[in-house]
Parts: sequence; structure tokens; C-alpha cells
Amino acid sequence: MRGQIIKDWTKVDYIKLFGAEFGEGKDIQHQKSVLRALQHFFCLPNDRIPAEFKDDEKFLKKKEKFEKERIQYFGTLNDFPATAKEVIDKYHELAVYDNGFEQIFNMRDYTGSKRDGFSIDTIGSGLTFRKMLTGEKLHVFAMEGDREFVYFDYYGAALGWDRKLFENQDWWQLEENAIEFRNEAFRIRAATFYALIEAVAAQKATDILWQPSPDGLAAATRGYQAQRDAATMNLAAQTILLAVQASGYGVSAQNASFEILAPIQLRGRIKRALGVNYDVQGPTPVIDYRFSTIITTMLAVPDHYWVILPKRKIVGGDRMNLTTYADFDMLSRTDSAAGWMAFAGAVADIAQLERCDIA
Repeated sequence: MRGQIIKDWTKVDYIKLFGAEFGEGKDIQHQKSVLRALQHFFCLPNDRIPAEFKDDEKFLKKKEKFEKERIQYFGTLNDFPATAKEVIDKYHELAVYDNGFEQIFNMRDYTGSKRDGFSIDTIGSGLTFRKMLTGEKLHVFAMEGDREFVYFDYYGAALGWDRKLFENQDWWQLEENAIEFRNEAFRIRAATFYALIEAVAAQKATDILWQPSPDGLAAATRGYQAQRDAATMNLAAQTILLAVQASGYGVSAQNASFEILAPIQLRGRIKRALGVNYDVQGPTPVIDYRFSTIITTMLAVPDHYWVILPKRKIVGGDRMNLTTYADFDMLSRTDSAAGWMAFAGAVADIAQLERCDIA
């Protein structure tokens, strides 16, 4: 069988791969070849190219194909495959991962290091410029705030392949299991970072209240809800800019770009708010700032959304990409592939985030 993970599954010898009941027959080179193919597959969704594959032409081609198909995945109805086989083949080629959090977090690559975490300063330097008198010495500003150390956490799971799948040459099921394994790994990674954002709500004194309609529209009037949402987004962005103006981020009302992180339940409502115009004052957009949207199914609270000034002191790091190890378990007669990944995240400046009410 020609697969998406292993080009020709008939060439996989499960004895050489995992060993027999008492460990004999294992071929280290054969195992390395199969695990490298799995590693190719597991690393394709990564935002960065892992160091071990940066010169691997085969992987780079797969990565390019994966990214191109991810961009094209949501097209018109005419773009969808016509036959059941094409649908299944497309599913095997691509799963759309929720990696929107990577637009919010300043993701750092620590995969080539031996570090167990990273440091982050909670505030800036406190530096200010002022007019100097002739001959006056400049004052050296020390760092203000705390330096926190963020430890990497390891996440793992084991994929058990019953030996009968190899004996019966059930290659399709083997691939299905591997695909589900990768999907779950990246789901856990995304859910962890989104949960970290939602935890900020407990540290904030209050949410941004739902603002009145700038046009003074009455309830149930066309555009009423969208105008109120747009005004709320504007206030959230303004609140963030005022709160971080002395933090050294180099942002202003003219150059700042914000991310709106919203649960899928509010997708249509966010879209309408971003496109609404004034009715009374003319066809002018209500929105005053640059917003991009991240819609996810992974937020626990469905009736609020977030306005976020991304990156800066919202930091994440990857210590280990999804990495597999394999062996035979004689007690369960399964060939087990264990997958491990390590990452961490921190929000060092909660002033970069505001949660917004919708009622």
C-alpha cells in the first residue's frame, strides 16, 4: 500500500522494527528509517522547520506541499473533491490544526538547546528621555519589575499498534492511528496555550463593558448590535494602548495591530462588527484600529472574546517537537510508539489583553 506516512508499507518488517517476543530480530537501521518517516509526518504542522530536517530536501518538499494545501483547504464548494476516495485521500494528506495561538505568542525555538526553561521580564526598563542641560550626565535606568523563569513541561502519549495489524497487512488502520495520534498531540498543545490566555481573566479587575451604539441606535435597529460590539473593540484597543504606552513596545494608534481571539460561537458576530459602518454619520467604518481575527473551538467561555496586543511579553517556547520512540510490549503483544513533546508559555504583561463583554 502507498501511504501518506510510509511510502510503501509492504517494506516495513515489524520484527525488524520492534523485535520479536524476546527482543531478537530488531534491526536498528530499519527502526530508524521507519521512525524518521513518522517524525517527518509528526513535524509537518510545526510552524518552524526542525533542525534535524532543515537540510532534508524530501521533508522540505513535503512541508511546502503541506503549507500550500493548508492555505487552499477552505475554498469554494467547487474546490471540494468529487468522489469518496478523493475525500478520504485529502483527509489523509491534511488535517487543519488550530495554531492561531502562534499569532498571539512570541514563540521561541529551544529545540536545539539543553535548557529546561526560559526567563522573561515582567516589565520593561522604565527608561524615559528628558531634556539634558549642557554638561549634565545621562542617568542609567535599571531594569524594573521581576524576572520570572518559565519551566518546560513534557507532554506524552503512547500509540499502541496491535501486531495483528502488521500480520494482516492492515496498513490503512496503521495510518489512521498515526494521524489521530498527531492530531491529538497538536490539539493538546493548542488547548494549553489557549487555557493560559483564559487564565488571565482571573488577574484582571474587570472586563471591557459592552459599549453604547456610537450612532445612538435603538435596540433591534439594523446595525445596533454590531455597532456596540465595534465600539467595545475600539475601547479595548484604546485601553491596551494607554496601559502599555510606557512599556517600550513602540506601538501607537497608527501602527498597532491587534488580534481578536473569539470562540466559534461568536464568529458571525465578530465578522459583522468588523464590517459595520455608521448609519447617521455616513458610510464610515466604526472600527478605529487594525484587527485580525482568530476563531477557535478551544475557549472554555463562549460568551466573551479577547482583544490582544500580540507577541511582546506574551511568550511561548518549544523545547521538543513531537518525537517518537518505539519498542515491542510482550505483555500486550503490541508494538508501541511513544510520542513526547515539551513546551511552555507565559503572559508576563496582562495589560496586553482585554476580555470583552457582549451584553
